[in-house]
Amino acid sequence: MTAETTDLAPLLEECFLFDAVEDSYEMTGITGRIPEWLRGTYYMNGPARFERAGMRYKHWLDGDGMVCAIRFSKDGVRFTNKFVETTKLKEEEAAGKFIYRGFGTAWPGDKLRRGVMLEPPKNVSVYPFNGKLLAFGEQAIPMELDPVTLETKGYYDFHGALNEVTPFAAHAKTDPATGNLLNFGISFSMTEPMLNVFEFDHCGCLLRRRRHKLEYQHSVHDFGFTPNYVAFYLSPLIMDFTRFWGEGISVMESLKWEPEKGSVILVAARSKKEPAFRVEVPPCYCLHLINCFEENGLLMVDVLEMDRPIYVEYQPVPDLFQTASACRPVRFVIDPVKQVLLERIAMKYDLATDFPSTGAELCGSKYDAFWVLGIGANGQPGRKFFDQVVKGSWQAGDVCDKWIAPHGEYLGGEPVAVMNPKNPDEAVVICVHSMPAENRGEYLIFDGHKLSEGPIARLPLKHKIHGGFHTSFHFG
Repeated sequence: MTAETTDLAPLLEECFLFDAVEDSYEMTGITGRIPEWLRGTYYMNGPARFERAGMRYKHWLDGDGMVCAIRFSKDGVRFTNKFVETTKLKEEEAAGKFIYRGFGTAWPGDKLRRGVMLEPPKNVSVYPFNGKLLAFGEQAIPMELDPVTLETKGYYDFHGALNEVTPFAAHAKTDPATGNLLNFGISFSMTEPMLNVFEFDHCGCLLRRRRHKLEYQHSVHDFGFTPNYVAFYLSPLIMDFTRFWGEGISVMESLKWEPEKGSVILVAARSKKEPAFRVEVPPCYCLHLINCFEENGLLMVDVLEMDRPIYVEYQPVPDLFQTASACRPVRFVIDPVKQVLLERIAMKYDLATDFPSTGAELCGSKYDAFWVLGIGANGQPGRKFFDQVVKGSWQAGDVCDKWIAPHGEYLGGEPVAVMNPKNPDEAVVICVHSMPAENRGEYLIFDGHKLSEGPIARLPLKHKIHGGFHTSFHFG
């Protein structure tokens, strides 16, 4: 922090700069009520090591990936967490120091995979698929984990359809109607950048791979889909690989915000072989989409729209979000036949909103409610972090419910929404709660439609864990 900023997040360093402990144990001391129907496993992935041998990563995205699991059964609740044993982690464990260049951290003599790309830490997301558990990082094939023990089993290449240099993003999505898994990857060619869209059947066999030419080397993190379309928000955050390779700098330092190039939403047919089309939108930035669906022949693309990119606010660890941009839920209504944007509908809530969740069974279909994290002090100078869990409603037109953590306490991990299979109107939301002044953490379970009433259950942890990024829930 600088002399001009204020510490709006006291003891935030205690949420990042500690040695994470791997463990597995039955959770005790649980207070409140866990719904009887909540039977299955919650998963979370996120960065969990930022220091080694006197060196500290600069950027939140650089930390080694750690997956946490909470299994809810009739016999009790069990917590397990483990690092994802990537090539990067194993080599650095053996050497006792950082070796590979990070997303936001570079140094003389650092290493790249094959000399051309990052060796990712698999620290972004974790999804059950086809009886397997897959941990994802940016631009690389996932790692398969044991769904119960979280032991790393190796790289998962979808029956040979992918290889170690295939561009493959961290936001794979499962279509609840078919069981198919969709994902994308950007080929960052300096002459012909390409958007690759993949779809695999429920057994992991490649059904199709579509390629769409891009004008620029866009940095894209997420996408949306419907039964007929895939949608991408292409903002003017442009990757310069000439600098990345030639100057030995990080990805973060190689990204350039060029708002004069404008933003577009690219829409492509999911199965038909036909050209994608683009509609212009305000020159903003989108890290995460909320959801997409079709209604009355129109396409709804719901996003979290920011005034400018957020990655710069992920550094320096632990002084994050010092000048974070406003971020608001926005719906774009598109006519896919006429290929035009009909309407932009924006909500007022804009407190650095992030990590949206709608419930896995509603992915790609019509929905109303969604849940996100927010930063109450956003807009004030100084480091800060997520301290609000919020429910938004398109029917209500804005945020309609929220819970705010006490000052100096923080929330983390996508607030996964889990619907009761026998009563979709009943839902819970699960997220991490860190209390650095007490040197401890816990998981909170909320009634998804009564956030303001506070947690319905608290699940204390034996050891602190990091806040984490993306989450999922698997029944059974």
